Amino acid sequence: MSKYRGPRLRIVRRLGRLPALTQKIPKRNSKPGHHGENPKKITRFASRLLEKQRFRFQYGISERKLIRYVKISQAIKGSTGRVLLKNLEMRLDNIVFRLGWARTLPAARQIVSHGHILVNKQRIKIPSFSCSPGQLITVGRAHQVRRITKQNFGKSIQNIPSHLFRNRADLVAIVNCEVDYREVQKGLNELSVVEYYSNRILIKSVELYSNFC
Repeated sequence: MSKYRGPRLRIVRRLGRLPALTQKIPKRNSKPGHHGENPKKITRFASRLLEKQRFRFQYGISERKLIRYVKISQAIKGSTGRVLLKNLEMRLDNIVFRLGWARTLPAARQIVSHGHILVNKQRIKIPSFSCSPGQLITVGRAHQVRRITKQNFGKSIQNIPSHLFRNRADLVAIVNCEVDYREVQKGLNELSVVEYYSNRILIKSVELYSNFC
């Protein structure tokens, strides 16, 4: 999933607007597939499944990694859904996208994995690297990368969240504070994702216990 190379507009038609996946807007509003013109009633399970898929494509992570994030969020004190959103938002690739240094999340992952992003003056090549408040994030000295990054400023359609500060001229950013849940929650239903995985994780744990006994 993190290396999805299929048709992105097809995903947008099925799941709705996903700015991190693509900035393009589909010409047709119907669902993809032969029966897309005749939508059926969505069940509760189907709505949770669709919301889970939205999370995967919005943050560009695999099924296994999303389950891992849910388990980590459950172990932390507080609302599991809010903790999940904050953990995903603090990923380095997502921060690069939020800063407007890349037009899409896949482009941000490529910039990070190629070693063009520095955190506290140290080169980081791991897109899933978790950033913390107070860290300094900069773009490397490669001339072509800095030129493309500056060009993306004018093409970015989203506002920078309050937990990030960006210097447009020097391509320097700072993580000010913890993520504001109200800013990143727009368009996402994290509760449905937690409910979807909570049932599946519980069932799997019971099956493992039964087999052990």
